[in-house]
Amino acid sequence: MQITVQLPDDLAQHANPGREALEALAIEGYRCGTLSHFQAGQLLGLSRLAFDEFLKARNIFDHEYDAEDFAQDMETLRQLRAKGHLPA
Repeated sequence: MQITVQLPDDLAQHANPGREALEALAIEGYRCGTLSHFQAGQLLGLSRLAFDEFLKARNIFDHEYDAEDFAQDMETLRQLRAKGHLPA
């Protein structure tokens, strides 16, 4: 799908106004939860790691690893070990 956006003249004078607008859309969509990490990265044509670097370069750290994330990771690890994919 292609979307056309009309930018104000002062923004249109930037070096790459279309990319800036796309990046702003991806960042805000990710921050508010409208876009997943994958979707925001895909919108910008970036891999997961490249999108992480993109966010880091802009000092965007809005997903902090918390106890719930740790518990989910431990459960995944337990399941992988139970299936024999990882050593015990």
